Amino acid sequence: MFNLRLDNISLGYTKRAVLHNISLEAKPGETLGIIGPNGSGKSTLIKGITRLIQPISGQIFLDGKDIASMNRQDLAQLIAVVPQNPTLPELFTALEVVLMGRTPHLGLLRYEGEKDLATVQKAMEATQTLAFAERRVGELSGGERQRLTIARALAQEPKIILMDEPTANLDINYQIETLDLARQLCQEQELIVVVTLHDLNLASQYCDRLVMLSDGRVYCHGIPKAVINAQTIKEVYGAEVYVYPHPVNDLPATLIVSDKDRKVF
Repeated sequence: MFNLRLDNISLGYTKRAVLHNISLEAKPGETLGIIGPNGSGKSTLIKGITRLIQPISGQIFLDGKDIASMNRQDLAQLIAVVPQNPTLPELFTALEVVLMGRTPHLGLLRYEGEKDLATVQKAMEATQTLAFAERRVGELSGGERQRLTIARALAQEPKIILMDEPTANLDINYQIETLDLARQLCQEQELIVVVTLHDLNLASQYCDRLVMLSDGRVYCHGIPKAVINAQTIKEVYGAEVYVYPHPVNDLPATLIVSDKDRKVF
């Protein structure tokens, strides 16, 4: 079974480690959430998996193969990224943007063929972006652009989709729409989805397992019920909150109370 495995990996910039001795594993059909305060290393972890930065120590394996031994094109055929603030060409049509996802599968000076077009159409159907295929990116809303970015990622036909704060700057309806789509695709297409999130309630609702980072290290990991509680949030985030079972699905829901109201309890 295809899997992603990080073995005692340390990552950073100009030999200054930001993440220390991280070990984790993810398998197909699973959404793995990476949570933690600002500066804890969430985005650095995504950069390491995509080999944008080189490990200071340790190894990252895809299906048992060290990514350090893979060329860029092979890696791009396996991993797709949905960034926090995707930069999309305003004058391109939605279709042209999704076609970019086929680049890792094209040879030098080769144009898209029937298979590529069929793959793009399938990706756009899955993300409900086919309806605005001919519209220019500059005409699209934030939620539509995010779905388009996911469609481009799907067009790569990856085994893994890395999502770095995909709900940042989105209204709540688009947040739900984006994460509903990610979970659906993960399950239906047996993808590995790794997503970094700030919102603990979204992380609890949409992730099968969570890794909580603190000061560049794994503080704790496991299913949402094992990770999200008032004690760990106090210790890692320095915030006093109340965590209760969600009334619908019993998953942990984090409630914020102002200092004024907290004195009542």
